Amino acid sequence: MNTAHAHRHDHPHDHEHAHELAVASDGRSRKLLFAFVLTVLMMAVEAAGGVWSGSLALLADAGHMVVDALALLLAVVGARMASRPADARRSYGYGRMEVLAGFVNALGQFVLVGWIVYEAVARLLHPGEILSGIMLAVAIAGLLVNALVLRTLHGHAHDDVNLAGASLHVLGDLLGSLAAVLAALAIRWFGWLWADPVLSLLVSLLILGGAWRLLRRSAHILLEGVPEGVDTRAVEALLRTAAPGICDIHHLHVWQLASGSRMATVHAELDERADDAQALQAIKRMLLERFGIQHVTVQIDPGKCLDAGEDCAGHGRP
Repeated sequence: MNTAHAHRHDHPHDHEHAHELAVASDGRSRKLLFAFVLTVLMMAVEAAGGVWSGSLALLADAGHMVVDALALLLAVVGARMASRPADARRSYGYGRMEVLAGFVNALGQFVLVGWIVYEAVARLLHPGEILSGIMLAVAIAGLLVNALVLRTLHGHAHDDVNLAGASLHVLGDLLGSLAAVLAALAIRWFGWLWADPVLSLLVSLLILGGAWRLLRRSAHILLEGVPEGVDTRAVEALLRTAAPGICDIHHLHVWQLASGSRMATVHAELDERADDAQALQAIKRMLLERFGIQHVTVQIDPGKCLDAGEDCAGHGRP
C-alpha cells in the first residue's frame, strides 16, 4: 500500500453537491413563500369574518394563523439562509439553519396548543352567540385555502425538518378550519355551542403529537445523531466487504447536516497489497448507494490506527 495516501480525503463531487443543495433550498423557499402569502391573506379573511359573525372560533383560528404565518416566515428565512455558500467561519455553510427553524417551529406549536386549551376552556365556561352562516362560509374558505397550501408543501424530503415544521403548522390550520366547519354545522343544526371548544381540544391533541415528533427529530439532528434508518454496526460490516484488502473499518461517524445531507467519517485499515484509491472509491460508492451518504471523509490507517489517543484500533471488529 502506498502510505503517501494515508490521510487522503476523497471529495470529487463537493461543488456539485453544494450546488444541488442550493438549488433544492431555493425551490423549498419558493414553496414556503407562496404558503406564507396565502396564509396571511386567509388570516385577514378569518379575522374579518370572526368580527362580523361574532365567532370566537374564527377569531381563534385567525390567531392560530398569525402564529403559523410567523412560523412560515421563519421557515422561509431558514431555507434562504440554508442556500448561502460556506465561508471562512462556517465551512459547512448555513444548511443547519433550516433544522434550527424546524426546532423553533416545534416549540411554537407547544405554545399554540396551550393557548388553544385556554381558549377552549373559556368558551365552555362562557359560550357566546355565533352567526353560524357566516362562520360556515369563512371556515369552508379557510379549509380550501389550507388544503391548497398543504398540497404545495407536500412531497418534501423525509429529512427536511424545516418543510416538515411548516407543513405541521399548515396541517394545524387545516384541522382548525375543519373543526370550525363541523362546529358551525353543529351550532346551525342543533344549537350545540359546546361543539366548538370540544373540537378545538381534539385538534390541539393532534397538533401536540406532531409537534413532539418534530421536536425530537430536529433535536436529534442538532445533536449530530445518526440519521434514521442507518445502523452504524451494519454499515461497518458492509464496508469491510466493499473492496479486496480492507482489513477493518472503525471509528465510523454518521450524521446529518441538513435536509437530505448525510455525512460520514471513517477509518479504513488496509493490508499491504491493497489499492488505496480503489478502496476509497468502493467505500464512497457503497455509502452513497446503500445509505444515501453523499459527503464522506476516509482516513487510511497503514496498520495501527494513527489516532493513538482514541480507542479505535479494533473498534467494531467482529
